[in-house]
Amino acid sequence: MTAALEFRGVTKRFPGVLANDAVDMTVRAGEIHAVVGENGAGKTTLMSILFGLLPADAGHILVNGEPARFASALDAIRAGLGMVHQAFRLFPTLTVADNVVFREEPTRSGLVDRSESIRQVRDVADRYGLAVDPTEVVENLPVGVLQRVEILKALYRDAQILILDEPTAVLTPQERDKLFEVIRLLRDSGRTILFITHKLGEVMALSDRVTVLRDGRSVAHLVTADTSPEEIARHMTGREVDLDRRAPQHSPGQAVLAVSDLSATGEHGRPAVHEASLEVRSGEIVGIAGVAGNGQSELIEVIAGLRAADSGSVHLNGVDITQAEVSARRSSGMAYVPEDRHGVGTSHRASVWANLLMSHQRGPAFQRRGWFNLRAVRKHARNLISAYDIRTGPIGSPVSTLSGGNLQKVVVAREISHGAPLLIAEQPTRGLDIAAIEFIHSRLIRFRDDGGAVLMVSAELSEILALSTRILVMFEGRIVVELDPAEVTEADVGVYMTGAHQEHPDG
Repeated sequence: MTAALEFRGVTKRFPGVLANDAVDMTVRAGEIHAVVGENGAGKTTLMSILFGLLPADAGHILVNGEPARFASALDAIRAGLGMVHQAFRLFPTLTVADNVVFREEPTRSGLVDRSESIRQVRDVADRYGLAVDPTEVVENLPVGVLQRVEILKALYRDAQILILDEPTAVLTPQERDKLFEVIRLLRDSGRTILFITHKLGEVMALSDRVTVLRDGRSVAHLVTADTSPEEIARHMTGREVDLDRRAPQHSPGQAVLAVSDLSATGEHGRPAVHEASLEVRSGEIVGIAGVAGNGQSELIEVIAGLRAADSGSVHLNGVDITQAEVSARRSSGMAYVPEDRHGVGTSHRASVWANLLMSHQRGPAFQRRGWFNLRAVRKHARNLISAYDIRTGPIGSPVSTLSGGNLQKVVVAREISHGAPLLIAEQPTRGLDIAAIEFIHSRLIRFRDDGGAVLMVSAELSEILALSTRILVMFEGRIVVELDPAEVTEADVGVYMTGAHQEHPDG
């Protein structure tokens, strides 16, 4: 089989960082080729070079056997490449057709021919099984359909090589399966697919071959049918990784958090949470699943004190905290790992040690005769850095110098280390690599085993199933069902996430 893409010794340096180190990779025409690696392994840099977003410092790229050095994304598109970014690049107030044909609009008598645009987009969508209405306004579409619109944009420009960057990051299992059908159809039509992901189950289900990057180098080239998730993970990390961690369950204790009939308003005055009730007991992890935008974030914000409740109540250890300030909730025993570790979870200009202490600096352990005890603070920070394996320079360095995984460890270490009975963890491993995910999971389990109560929101259903004692699913602002993770699959949870079953939890 001929090569559609060849990377030969591709190297890219940034100040102090060798992002790609003589990378070699061959992608055959008409195959689905997965590119995997931990954060910082060089995947994004390599794809940016391929798509003309960055210049290589050394090495060559061949497209269909011909040397290619793209000065811009437009050059790459003209050469038959298309890229579907993880963050969709669509105009929300325009129709699907307008987004797809943007800058490539068919014209008649010098004017854009809207009816021809719609016809052409519908033709491409029908040809590849992309169920999309070209006349629909983009802001009215669910996430799974937006993914198809992005693929349509590339196919409309007749892309023969498609780069998909974490394409399932925000999809339900059902949407993921539909996407996989489309990708296989594209492969069978002769197109070449580059599939960038960290989800090894999807690598095994979808790809034909795999290239593994580690520390900027290509360290393994594997045939998917002849390998395993464990082998891929070993190449990614350089060690054995436990991919089958399921938190052993224990009998939970008394209720720590009780939410009753809670309703709240979201952005632009729209109702976001409708009469939500839940309970989290000591010694358990309650996982909340749902498609993004179905009220999970607003529910957590109300519980954490970042958003006002319209009605209902929140009790922590039997005390009504519905109207309490954030500081009062934290003093009462609420720890919070927010979704945004950069903007909310840390102060990026402050030092590592300051971020490890933040909001706890008035505690008696860090005061001496009414003065701030800097020696105790630094000792505390060093202990956490050691216990949580936080890879950092001097503890006085700005926290902004840390990688995403180490930044998340700072947040988790700070929130767990002060003995709060309740931990709210919102997307605790989003954007992290296998090693960091494994570590964060172990800490959540240890917190639970020590008698803590955990309320976790995650878009990763594998994480929800692996860690949760109970699962709550939210749809359109309501908690529609409670599930036992031992009795359901990702697909079962996905059915409720899409609103296919309108049930309310028993308790």
